[in-house]
Amino acid sequence: MGHPFRFGVWVSLKLAGTLTRRIRLAYTVPVMRTPRTILALLPFAMLLSPAGSAFAQKRPPAIQMPKNGKMATIIRVGNLYSQADESSDRTGEVTPGRELVIVERSGNWLRVFANVDAPESRLSDQPVLEDTQEVQPISGWMVNKGVIDVDTPHGEQILFGEAISAENAASEPHPPPRAAQDARLLYRRVVEMFPQSPIVPEAMWRAADIRWQLQKADAATLPSAHEKESYLREQMDEDEMRKIIKYFPKTKFADFAAWDLIENQLCGDWQGSEKCPEKEAAIYLKYADEHPDSVRAPQALYLAAWRMASAGDMWAADGNNDRAKEDRSHTMGITDHLQQKYPQSEYSARASDLEFKIQQGIAVYGSDRE
Repeated sequence: MGHPFRFGVWVSLKLAGTLTRRIRLAYTVPVMRTPRTILALLPFAMLLSPAGSAFAQKRPPAIQMPKNGKMATIIRVGNLYSQADESSDRTGEVTPGRELVIVERSGNWLRVFANVDAPESRLSDQPVLEDTQEVQPISGWMVNKGVIDVDTPHGEQILFGEAISAENAASEPHPPPRAAQDARLLYRRVVEMFPQSPIVPEAMWRAADIRWQLQKADAATLPSAHEKESYLREQMDEDEMRKIIKYFPKTKFADFAAWDLIENQLCGDWQGSEKCPEKEAAIYLKYADEHPDSVRAPQALYLAAWRMASAGDMWAADGNNDRAKEDRSHTMGITDHLQQKYPQSEYSARASDLEFKIQQGIAVYGSDRE
């Protein structure tokens, strides 16, 4: 049976302008400052949400093309030589996705300037007055094999396909060295070398997500990963994700970027505090409301419901049955909305399971033994 919320205060407010502004207006109303009240009102707001209209997209600023040659990259590991001869001295090695500028051609040989391996700085870690030193490229001759330049027919498709292959390889149990980094750089070259290509938004998203996941894995190894407050944990750099939202709003890639950004707001370890699951539930509900057409929206609702149910179990364990009942009631309201709005989603079935456990008095968080 459904557990509808009461929305008297919400309904009495006149929503000025369009409904798409409803939640931002609501957040400024004093009566809605407590997390529990926001949690109660959000599902109703989501029922009013119209489908997001397509916003005009503006492309990221194009990078300046080199004046002394043609921008290029390579899809394999290439050796640099001092002369156009494989018997000459090797001066370096260029890995897939690195930036190249072709300045001269001689038969099957190219004289290039190449950016070689250099650590990427995190924007959030840079001092305000830092005098950033650009990586100095090295020059040399390389065989024209596997090189893609800005005039290569279907060049963006070739780079994108190679990047996907590298990304898939990186997900294997024993990935090749540099596979994830190679994939990221190849995606970035698609964006920079072919800025008008229709696959730029996806390439930009995939490059940003690989970086995000690598930083997330590193952050998980630190002692701070278990801190309760999110600001005490190592944060993933949000710059690239926010650019995707800026340049490609109301697209699935903006939805994906917004989903990743949630991770910087979550508690590292709840440490027995009901505040954490309640706060996180509000974050996921906000995502589902602002991105109703996202493939992540049903998951966001389920995660919100699960966290509210968990908070209810935590309140019950602390002897506060009134708060436990309140959070469990919120849970049922969220699951009802999930089942109505996304009935074909697997999370609708999981919501049914969650409802059944609550009705049966089975703990969602902690031990289910009696």
